[in-house]
Formats: sequence, structure tokens, C-alpha cells
Amino acid sequence: MTDKDRKAVAEYATLLGDHALIMGHRLSEWCYLAPSLELDVAMSNCALDYIGQARELFTYAGEMTGKTEDDIAYLRDEMDYRNLLLTEMPNNDWGYSMAKLFFFSTFAKLFYEKLMQSKDETLSAIGEKSLKEVKYHMRFSGEWLIRLGDGTEESHERAQKAVDDVWMFTGEMFTMSDFEKQMADKGIAVDVTALKSDWDKAVDELLAEATLKRPESNWMQSGGKQGQHSEYMGHILSEMQYMQRRYPDCKW
Repeated sequence: MTDKDRKAVAEYATLLGDHALIMGHRLSEWCYLAPSLELDVAMSNCALDYIGQARELFTYAGEMTGKTEDDIAYLRDEMDYRNLLLTEMPNNDWGYSMAKLFFFSTFAKLFYEKLMQSKDETLSAIGEKSLKEVKYHMRFSGEWLIRLGDGTEESHERAQKAVDDVWMFTGEMFTMSDFEKQMADKGIAVDVTALKSDWDKAVDELLAEATLKRPESNWMQSGGKQGQHSEYMGHILSEMQYMQRRYPDCKW
């Protein structure tokens, strides 16, 4: 592998790691705040799954660039992150988090199924391992959306509002930068545009069972993949990077 190829693979692995890291960080905010002890443990485990995925991807990227996973996670500025805007949206309430987790994990399931076919053996292996985890996330969040949507009048109303609010951030999952297209042409990256129809089908089936309506608006937010983030991203990084910024090179 040439230096140029190594740099490209590292960039792609970092992109995927950014999605997982920020999603995991947001989910971790439910620790001790979830509706019950059982759900507290469940959400913490989901958060750890995504953070574990990020660690593997950052470690692989670091092997290509001479950096550590901590360098990549903690020593970059806001505009250097390429995570989806969806992942950085706040939790708001339980229904909002379930809608967000279901939309993202449904995408992640389809994505990792394709990543397993990558010509890059390490990315393929990470995809195979991660697939098992996101299948659980998809089932867990989907069951909760059904419970909330087909529950009381209030739970239905709040679940529908959560779906409506989160919806505008789902389109970015299926956008491809020129870099991603180039990596897909080489058989390394996943063509996410090809996942849209299967995602739509899975989401429509779940929403129907939950007696929730698919939002009619097709207008979508974007920018995260280009380093253009919401007002929430800076607050996330200020918490996540505090120790490493305050005490450079600190070790646990």
C-alpha cells in the first residue's frame, strides 16, 4: 500500500470513527438518567458499543498515520470532525433518543453489512464485529418506538414529535463526498446511496407498526461531513476533550 493509499484509508476510518464516537458520547449522557436501572445499563452498553467501534477505527487510522487513538479523538478541533449532524443532536427526552438511535442503527446495520465486503481486511473485520452490536441497537430502539407510538395518547404525540424533529437529519447519512466516491470505486468504502431504499423500507415498516407517520418533508440538514457542525458540537468536545486538553499527554 502506497503512502497515498494509507492516508486515504486512515481518513475514511477516521470518518467512520467520528460517527461512532459522537453517537456513543451522546448515548452515554443517559447514564444514571434513564427511566429505570435496566434502561440505564442498556443505554450505557449501547454507548460503549459505539465508543468501542470508534476506538478500533481510530486505532487503525493511527497505524496509518503514526498517531494514537487518543490523538485522533482528543486533539482535533471541531471543524476536523466529519460526523453526521444526527449523531450530535441532544437527547431531549427518551422518545427523541429512541427515534435517533433507531434511524442511525438501522443505517448502521445496512452499512456494516456492506463494509464486510470491503477490500480492506481490517475495515471488513470491524464491520463484521460491529454488525452484531448495531442489530441489538436497532431492535432495542425499534421496540421502544413501537411501545411509545402505540401507547398512550401522550406517548404517541411525543414519539411523533421526536420522529418529526429528527427526520431532517437522516438524509445526510446517504450523501457521498467526492472522497467517499473515490474510495467506493476502489472497493474500500461503502456506497451509502445504495442503502437508502432498504433503509426506507425498514423504517416505514417500523413506523407503521408504531402507528407513527413518516414526515412528509424531504428537506434535509447537512454539513457534518464537511466539518460544518451544529451549535452542540463545541459543547460535546469541551466535555469529551477536557482532561487531555487540561493535562496534555495524561495517561490513565
